[in-house]
Amino acid sequence: MKVIIIGAGAAGCFAAIEIKRLQPEAEVIVLEKARRPLAKVAITGGGRCNVTNSFADVRSLEQIYPRGHRLMKKLLHHFSHKDTMQWFEKEGVRLVIQEDQCVFPKSQDAMEIVNKLLFLMRQNGVKLLTEIHVQKILSKDTGFVVETLHRQSGEIQHFQADKVLVTIGGQPQQNGFSLFDELNLEIISPLPSLFSFNINDNNLKELMGTVVKEAQVSIPGTKLKASGALLITHWGISGPAVLRLSSVGARVLAEKKYQTDINISWLGAMRHDDVLDLLMEFASLHPAKQLSSVYPEVLNSRLWIHLLQRAKLSTGLRWKELSSKDLNRLVNTLANDSYAMTGKNRFKDEFVTCGGVALSNLNPSTLEAKAYPGLFFAGEATDVDAITGGFNLQAAWTMAYTAAHGMVTS
Repeated sequence: MKVIIIGAGAAGCFAAIEIKRLQPEAEVIVLEKARRPLAKVAITGGGRCNVTNSFADVRSLEQIYPRGHRLMKKLLHHFSHKDTMQWFEKEGVRLVIQEDQCVFPKSQDAMEIVNKLLFLMRQNGVKLLTEIHVQKILSKDTGFVVETLHRQSGEIQHFQADKVLVTIGGQPQQNGFSLFDELNLEIISPLPSLFSFNINDNNLKELMGTVVKEAQVSIPGTKLKASGALLITHWGISGPAVLRLSSVGARVLAEKKYQTDINISWLGAMRHDDVLDLLMEFASLHPAKQLSSVYPEVLNSRLWIHLLQRAKLSTGLRWKELSSKDLNRLVNTLANDSYAMTGKNRFKDEFVTCGGVALSNLNPSTLEAKAYPGLFFAGEATDVDAITGGFNLQAAWTMAYTAAHGMVTS
């Protein structure tokens, strides 16, 4: 069996190793358009590589896989986060689970993961070719022909294959899927799905570097919301809460052209009544103290003063001097503060997209194209993506495992 894998990212390299282990006599060639394989893995998690997640805090897969949660629920039964951890630790990569349930190599170095995968590919006889741009996939009676263009020499080459696995990752533009033009596949238009928000409020941006450990952000007029740490930046807001909202709300935000109000609950999921009770307690315990000196412990003084100003309250006012209207304004500011989003800001170099090959094209048990036996897909090339926290890489490992076993057994 001759296999061509298009894309030397996490899914492609992992699948190549699995295929060779399952069928050592198979010829496996991985084609990568960039000069270096696994470039995205090398920078994920801030260069530390967020390999997976413990899933300990996951209540529903729909919360972490806005697109593809039903498929992932099925596939994770066969290759879960625990299997991923066991796979890497068996290869000598020691892993640690952080307090936020993200899993990293103990070395805190993404290159340990990159080098391990490249070593295992060489050890198992996988052939890796870089700077090879795939232009077309042609389905033939005898298998497939993959037409390529060498990015340096300009040479056009045709690779024959019995089976093809596509792991090209997310594509920022529709033309990134032009290699499928000769095939009748449904492609969901790609859109960014992991980004921070530009906010048009200079007073807020002056607080850059401030972190609120548990905030909730939402899009007014929708049911879309997300919780987690929130970071104020020089361009607006970022952090896990914002990145999660950008993921679950990717298509809604695109429809709004990234121009919409964003609501922030600075005290997380606390309800208005609970916030009111908290403020009433402050007034009861510290009646003579100024508002500026008594505030929720999850906020710092700079942010608290900013919120008092948002509620049109003097920092020198004493708690006992607050009227019921004053209290209500402060409650609304804490629980439902609103800012104008004026655009999106790329999240470092971890560019994730939603969209891609529609899952309706694929056999959910093997990830083989229904209309083209022998053609498989895995990873972000499909319409599967996740919130931040190691879940996208877990999807890559799981889908690669599924496709590799499907290719060998079909």
